[in-house]
This record gives sequence, structure tokens and C-alpha cells, in this order.
Amino acid sequence: MEALLPVLQNRPGLSVVVCALLFRVAYRLLQNLPVPKLVQQDEFRLWKWRNLCVSLIHSLLTGTWAVSCVLIWPELLQNIHSYYTPGSYLLICVSSGYFLQDACDIILTGHIKASWEFLLHHALVFCCFLYTLYTHRYVAGTVIALFVEVNSVTLHLRLLFKLAGAQSSPVYKINKGLNLFTYVFFRLSAQFYLTWYIIHNYSWLDHGGYLFCTMMMMNTMILIYFYRLLRADFFPRSKAHVVRNGPDNNNKKFLND
Repeated sequence: MEALLPVLQNRPGLSVVVCALLFRVAYRLLQNLPVPKLVQQDEFRLWKWRNLCVSLIHSLLTGTWAVSCVLIWPELLQNIHSYYTPGSYLLICVSSGYFLQDACDIILTGHIKASWEFLLHHALVFCCFLYTLYTHRYVAGTVIALFVEVNSVTLHLRLLFKLAGAQSSPVYKINKGLNLFTYVFFRLSAQFYLTWYIIHNYSWLDHGGYLFCTMMMMNTMILIYFYRLLRADFFPRSKAHVVRNGPDNNNKKFLND
């Protein structure tokens, strides 16, 4: 790992592209796996299923990786500005590659309109990650930010169940509770810890204004998603409302909620 670090640091852009291609290979391989019949009947559902499967792989990999990094090197929590290890730097390369691949997948498949919020999120994250890779600053902060991927595992499973029409299954209900817990413990907590760190050390941080503005935008998006999650899973709209608006009018939004 130590020998790999100079290569990654000298060519971070190339490293990200290579990682993006590896995720694309995973996308192609996943096309050979069977999918539920309900998913096969709709083109958007089929694309969303395959897209989410790649996202799930990324979340399982990077979420576990990020938590492991902090457990092995706890200084990552304290020195967010300048401390990092070869393993943590490689983690950022891998995750950046995924976001690049996923953004390209959304654009090239023509799903920009239905997924514009994800594209905005990816753009914000990708810019921050590239800044980290090229300046070697805030690698530890980026690792902490990737704690959200632990929650993304349950979020992706939730949407996969919805795509398959399995919202009434016991496993979906268990995942619903786990999703709420991981959203608060890993996503909100990690995001607010980083926000506190930036505000507390704003006076001496490199490009503190850029970091603060980006973090505020991310915080706003995360809180909006949290509200949508609570509304969809714990305070659902009445059946009369659904019937009045039609069952298929918001099909794509239903799959994104």
C-alpha cells in the first residue's frame, strides 16, 4: 500500500478514471443476473435496478472501508485537515470513480430529468473529492463523510424492495427500521460533525468559505431527504390521495422517494 501511494498521488485523475471503469465492468457483469418479473416489465425500473445494484456494491465497499479506517487510525477523527494514510487516500480514489461512473450512467442513458437531484449531489461530492485528491487536504474529513455509505446500504436495499414491489415483506419492515437508525447515526451525525469542525476551525482552514458553502448545501439536501424518508415510510399519504392523483403519474418519483 505504501508503494502504491506515490502512483495515486502523481496521477489522481487517472486513478479515478480507472476506478470508474472498474465499476462499469461491475455494471456489465450484473446484467447477467436474474431480476424480478416486475422489474423486467418496465424499462426505467430495469435501469434503476441495475444502477442501484452497482450503488449497493459501492456502499458496502466504501462504508465498511471508511469505518475500518477510523477504527484502525483514530487520528482521522481529530486531524481532519492534514492527516491521512495510503488506505484512506485510495478509498477516496475508489469512491470518486464510482460517482464519476454513476453520473455518466445517468447522463448517457437519458435519465437526467428523473435523476437531476442525484446529479447535483454527485457534482458536489465529486468536486470536493477531487480537491482532496489533488491537494492532499481533508482526506480524513472525506473518509468521515463516507460514513454515510453505511446508511446508503439500507437506502439502496429499500429502493430495491420497492422496485420489486415487496414493501409488505417482513424484511422490508426490518430494513425500514435499520434505515432510520443508520440515517441518524451514520449520515446525519457524520455530516453535522464535519459541519461543526469547519465552523469551529474556520479561521485557519484552507478554502474554508468553499467548504462551508458546500457543506451547507449538502446539509440542506440531506435534511430534505430525511423529511421525505420519514414521510414515505412512517407518515405515508392516504390511499384517497394516491387514487386522486393516479397510480402511475409519479411512478419515477415513487421509486426515488
